[in-house]
Amino acid sequence: MQNYFTYILTNKNKTVLYTGVTNNLKRRLYEHQEDAKGAKDTFAGKYNCSYLVYYERFQLIEHAIKREKEIKGWNRSKKEKLILDFNPEWRFLNDDVD
Repeated sequence: MQNYFTYILTNKNKTVLYTGVTNNLKRRLYEHQEDAKGAKDTFAGKYNCSYLVYYERFQLIEHAIKREKEIKGWNRSKKEKLILDFNPEWRFLNDDVD
């Protein structure tokens, strides 16, 4: 059984939100952290978005991609509500990922 994740990252000050999809959340978080420290080749790296505040797990990649596109289409306040319902304190969840 495969796992896919739709996730939202933020920067240290929680001013920028980045939504992505992956099949290995731990590895992808590491890649975002490295890009933020180094080359800053991606949007997440450029804005230092490497702090996980939200994620969902899916069995099918199609569902994860559909959800990512849905969330990316939302305004900031709707994304904030989603995060608050899942993670009311906006804790950085990076260390909680296996």
